[in-house]
Amino acid sequence: MTQTWDPRAYGQNGAFVHGLAGGVLEWLAAEPGERILDLGCGDGQLSQRIAATGADVTGVDASPQMVAAAQSRGIAAQEAKAEALPFADGIFDAVFSNAALHWVRGQDAMLAQVRRVLRPGGRFVAEMGGHGNIAAIRVALMAVLERHGCGGQEDGVNYYPTPEAYTRRLERHGFHVEQMALIPRPTPLAESGMSGWLRTFRRGVLDGLPVELRETVVEETTTLLAPALCDEDGNWTGDYVRLRFMATV
Repeated sequence: MTQTWDPRAYGQNGAFVHGLAGGVLEWLAAEPGERILDLGCGDGQLSQRIAATGADVTGVDASPQMVAAAQSRGIAAQEAKAEALPFADGIFDAVFSNAALHWVRGQDAMLAQVRRVLRPGGRFVAEMGGHGNIAAIRVALMAVLERHGCGGQEDGVNYYPTPEAYTRRLERHGFHVEQMALIPRPTPLAESGMSGWLRTFRRGVLDGLPVELRETVVEETTTLLAPALCDEDGNWTGDYVRLRFMATV
């Protein structure tokens, strides 16, 4: 399963991603003149906020559609995988990432690349899905997929580690963890609710299903989740948990 992204749908159904990034931006504390890599820059909205501090921001994303959206905002963005960054050694003062690392399949390869492109004393500041993230959503979706003979489609889509596990992983790559926090964050979803969330953030899973089954899976998963995540006024809340950290080299 390969996740694909539609910048317009992401803007409509995933605006909360950059809207709730104030905390990790505070941890980054970008300064004028710093060279900062935004890893998994998406449509470039956070890259713009970092650049507004006077920092020199470069964006990278695996989605050509998202790279084009970031470039349209004036961000120097390019398409590349996190596991193979196209930059020279030691050229960045900081690597920043928000809501992207949990999509990376090759975590160790990615961390080796981040370590390589950071200057001595540089920092890696990121927020990603943490242990327990969207647990209810995943269980409901897996149950529906299993019912329709498509069990396993959700397996390995994301990586949501504990603070202890990710600290060990960072340390194995030569990072010193300065701060790390697991943050429960119940998150109000867009007006499109759970169906919009599934079509945006599980587009890759849905695209891997027979065409005639896709809407059924969305509808059944939404129905299954409604008692837990939808209030009496029809407002949906995602059961998000974030892992935020700052590590130095």
